[in-house]
Amino acid sequence: MKIVIVGCGRVGSVLAEAYDADGHEVVVLDLSTRAFDRLPGEFRGSAVRGDGTDEDTLRRAGAEGADAFLALTEGDNRNVMAAQVATEKLAIERVLAKINDPVRAAAYAELGIATVCRTTMLADSVSGFLGLPGSGVPSMIAASSGHHGAHAHPPLGSPAAGSAGAGARAAGEG
Repeated sequence: MKIVIVGCGRVGSVLAEAYDADGHEVVVLDLSTRAFDRLPGEFRGSAVRGDGTDEDTLRRAGAEGADAFLALTEGDNRNVMAAQVATEKLAIERVLAKINDPVRAAAYAELGIATVCRTTMLADSVSGFLGLPGSGVPSMIAASSGHHGAHAHPPLGSPAAGSAGAGARAAGEG
């Protein structure tokens, strides 16, 4: 599987290393060359310095034809912009944007961008550790179909994709 990751921070670098070790073709983009220091020396994928919201940069990096696109920078707006370019300009079907704000995560999913919200995920994990109920707000929200060329495929890691994911649901359910 060809996987493009925008953002080589803590999450992006861990996923890039894991997917590369599993034999996937991995392309990582980041604005900072120093971010690539997080990747192990045996990383076989591509590390490209550039703006993951720029269509030309993504094409030069080889993002076109990718099986999956993960926007994992620290900025919600940057992640949404990168996800939109991947979906609308590069026609990548499995696109996910990391969003910190739970309200914005739900709103972006309604606009056709699958989201994962680490804020909700962490809050629910802490509550679970304490034996308390979770927030009831999903951490992973599939893109609503019919908006911005969204595709009907379930997000990777969702129960419909073949593996159970805590807090995963399709927008409009629950």
